Amino acid sequence: MTAETRIRGLAAHVDLRGGHRRTALRQRLQTLIATLGEPARDGEPTHALISRLAAELHEPTDDRVWLTLAVISGRLPHPLDVADAIRTARLDGSVAALAKPLKAHRPGWPVRRGPWPRVRVVTGQVLVDVHHTSRTGLATGIQRVARQSAQRWERDHSPVLVGWTHDLRSLRALTAAERSQALYGHRDAEVAGSISADLLVPWHCTYVLPELMTEARRALALEAMLQRSGTTGSMIGFDCVPLTSAETIAEGMGAGFSQMLSAMAYGARIAAISQAAATEYRGWRAMLAGAGLAGPEITAIPLPVEAVEPSPAAMAEAHELFVTDGLPMVLCVGSHEPRKNHLAVLHAAEVLWREGLQFSLAFVGGNAWHSERFAARLAELQSAGRPLTSVRGLSDDLLWAAYRLARCVIFPSLNEGFGLPVAEALASGTPAITSGFGSMREIAAEGGAELVDPRDDRDIRDALRRLLTDDDLHARRSAEARSRSVRTWEHYACEAWAYLIDGRAPDPTSAGSVAASALTGAGDP
Repeated sequence: MTAETRIRGLAAHVDLRGGHRRTALRQRLQTLIATLGEPARDGEPTHALISRLAAELHEPTDDRVWLTLAVISGRLPHPLDVADAIRTARLDGSVAALAKPLKAHRPGWPVRRGPWPRVRVVTGQVLVDVHHTSRTGLATGIQRVARQSAQRWERDHSPVLVGWTHDLRSLRALTAAERSQALYGHRDAEVAGSISADLLVPWHCTYVLPELMTEARRALALEAMLQRSGTTGSMIGFDCVPLTSAETIAEGMGAGFSQMLSAMAYGARIAAISQAAATEYRGWRAMLAGAGLAGPEITAIPLPVEAVEPSPAAMAEAHELFVTDGLPMVLCVGSHEPRKNHLAVLHAAEVLWREGLQFSLAFVGGNAWHSERFAARLAELQSAGRPLTSVRGLSDDLLWAAYRLARCVIFPSLNEGFGLPVAEALASGTPAITSGFGSMREIAAEGGAELVDPRDDRDIRDALRRLLTDDDLHARRSAEARSRSVRTWEHYACEAWAYLIDGRAPDPTSAGSVAASALTGAGDP
């Protein structure tokens, strides 16, 4: 069978199906031809489109084969599918490689009803993937970092903000509601799974991930894109907790996190949020040598410690919510997963209450896994009349008011990439109790915190007792917190963009870098 005969057979397969399928496939063929060569002419028959595309794929480079699969299918392809198509093109020619994607929807297979989505190729642009942040009202540390960064990147650089389709196989533009959610968030809001009109296929772009990706299907698509499409990839590296503290995470997260790392093995850069996190990621990168991979460049860009002045209304509302009978209030911010060590906080508080100390304890956080024991113990102590409050989430204004009202913030986590509540408490002038290692020790390097062994209940209890009863110590720690150097989200977003997009390392004399370097002797590229 000649190549021309095979091309006409593929064209007949497209044309004879008719309807939305024919319209969509022709549009996708035209998009491919316009991207790879000269635009298609009006009314050009399908066999001519396929013939021109086959000619463009005569030399089946990785990026062109990847692009062809992604555009025709409307899905970012699996790594094995790309490898298979490249081999087919090299062995049997470009027409044979085109046959499989063009015949993917066979008679009897379920096909979508209504118009197929248009596919748009995005070339030479920066794409910021805020899929999770665009669909949730949660304001955990990761969402805070993603939103604060994306707000400033969008203002200064106008990147393309993207999410994924419901099946996690295709990138797409965000809806207006999702865009607002990604940039600003909405308390207790969840964005419905609406789909924008166009699917996006990045080609020779820059992809940035400022949040976590723990879905294997999404990570596999990302892996093929970074390996084959000519698109470079960078991400903010929060921590390697799913690997280093796997016993404290939700089932399945470890596998998903590992799949994300497999994709980022083909990435360009990781901006770790602390020197401790950078050390973890460098350990992972060192292991890639066993697979013959160099891995991405890794640099620490510490998160900022910027306080926001709460409004008088927020101060009044937070006082009503958290302050009990004028008692000093201890604040604990974060989800209730075991790694956060909130059972140890409850234990320390109960011991001190039994000693006769008068104070209240407030928890702010949710979205937890393996938190059943914490919830049960919290309920027990509340039933016993202990001054305990727990709320799932707060607006930013209320959270900053809570920081201001607290006698101290307690955060004895077992493993953190950064420990944002500690940084925010100290930026508010409120002393903190936190773990004496890793990123939390980095944050405390300039003072304002009592460092503890989070695995020693008595150490946590004693530190809490000191800050509740020793006014001189409390005043000293408060003064240290107020005198700390200021590093803003403006600084962070600017440094992160310069590194993730342009590869420019942060200024080693910046406040965050100086503190971390002094503590760890860091500087390993």
